[in-house]
Amino acid sequence: MPSRFLLALTLILGSHIGACATEKFQATAISLADQVGVGDTYAGIRLLGALRLTRTEIKGQPLCGLSGLAWEEDTGILYALSDLGYLFHLRPQFDDRGYLTGLQTVTAYALQDTLGRPLRPPYDDAEGLAIRNGANGIQGDTELLVSFEVRPRVVRYHPTGLWQGEERLPTLLRDLHRYRDNNQALEALTIDSRWGVLVGTETPLRNDPSGQIRLFQLNGHFWIYPLGPAPKSALVAMEALSDGGLLTLERAFVAPLRPLIISLRRTELPTPEGERLLNVTDIAVFDSSQGWLLDNFEGLTHHRDQRFFMISDDNCSAWQSTLLVHFELLSDPAKKRSPK
Repeated sequence: MPSRFLLALTLILGSHIGACATEKFQATAISLADQVGVGDTYAGIRLLGALRLTRTEIKGQPLCGLSGLAWEEDTGILYALSDLGYLFHLRPQFDDRGYLTGLQTVTAYALQDTLGRPLRPPYDDAEGLAIRNGANGIQGDTELLVSFEVRPRVVRYHPTGLWQGEERLPTLLRDLHRYRDNNQALEALTIDSRWGVLVGTETPLRNDPSGQIRLFQLNGHFWIYPLGPAPKSALVAMEALSDGGLLTLERAFVAPLRPLIISLRRTELPTPEGERLLNVTDIAVFDSSQGWLLDNFEGLTHHRDQRFFMISDDNCSAWQSTLLVHFELLSDPAKKRSPK
């Protein structure tokens, strides 16, 4: 995410916590653009529904600041991670066409430390979320991986928030001084079937070229990922694809009166010891100056087949919104067209 208060301060968004007023939860269907409706294609995706979530509390935890997603097929639960250190269990609802129509809240847990206590600042800034054993037909063996900013680390959790252990990061990523800002640390996280756990920083490391992110394996091997051309573009999420590719989510925010640009992009991951500079292509670019209803999208997860969810982090501000979007990747280039 940007500095926790970057969007809040620049847009005069008020207190990070104070805006989380409790309301009766609602998930309202919305249109992201007048010219693109549910079921329509745009660039390389097909939109399958979008919801605006009201702020509420679940078991005393504020449902806001959602920056990570993970889908568990075995239980039909969508996990949403708050950058305040809370884990929410949600259940999406679909119509008979498979379009997203609603969302139910199930429960919530605070992420815990090694002693079983809820995380507290500066250790609670949770950002990336990935899942193990979420689609193996066995309930009860799911493990969630969470990456953090401010105190960069990757931790394994039970879905109830219980600490299960910590992944050992490459030496470079354990050194806080190697990041350009401690609030621009381990934003993107996924698990690849070939390369294992992959982590990416939000912005380039301190001494790396501008516009280039390193995507790391835990053994220290890495690829160089070139960010998109939008000013101030940052890597905020990534998801390993079943065909060996990598779907990435970038957010570009400059200033309140400048466009907000959200980019879905794709790349392939060759052998890490080979060519390290990745070839990244755009799948769909959303620009607020072109009529798109956008917010601070930071979370991404695979759903089923070629379908995915992405969610926006509202920074717990009354001036922003939590938007949950369901979409499908189009594999046939001939289908990559905007509706008439």
